[in-house]
Amino acid sequence: MSSDTAPIPPEEFARALESLPPETLHQRAAEIQNSINHLKYSNEQMMPFADEGDHDCREAMFENLVVIGRMNERIKMVREEVEKRGLRWADAEVEEAEGEKVNGHIEGQEPPVAGSQAPAQEVAPSGRLTDEQLRRRLEEQMAGDEEEGVHL
Repeated sequence: MSSDTAPIPPEEFARALESLPPETLHQRAAEIQNSINHLKYSNEQMMPFADEGDHDCREAMFENLVVIGRMNERIKMVREEVEKRGLRWADAEVEEAEGEKVNGHIEGQEPPVAGSQAPAQEVAPSGRLTDEQLRRRLEEQMAGDEEEGVHL
């Protein structure tokens, strides 16, 4: 993000939502979810470089997580506006339409396994990290990277 720009304050965003028609609110939520998916994908692509010690990638990944958190708050505000109007929030529809599918399953959902219960895993079955797992890994890596100076 450029140092010359800043996100719209949450209060202004909420006020702007009040004038939008319901179909635009749902569309806006889908657009925000799409942006979140792109940021998650970007973090997945940077993970191997961050694992090798690339400080810039780790920093970018952490910034992406901050933006993802902000975007999730925006989706929550859109939902609150829709519900305030007494309308139905199509949460499942937005998530299914925008969620990435891997091998026929939506990311984060484990496919049913007949007759067995798999132990808890650090990485999702898709091989991807959840937001929380990614945040935790980045914080662990950054805690050990107290060196100052230029990294080439």
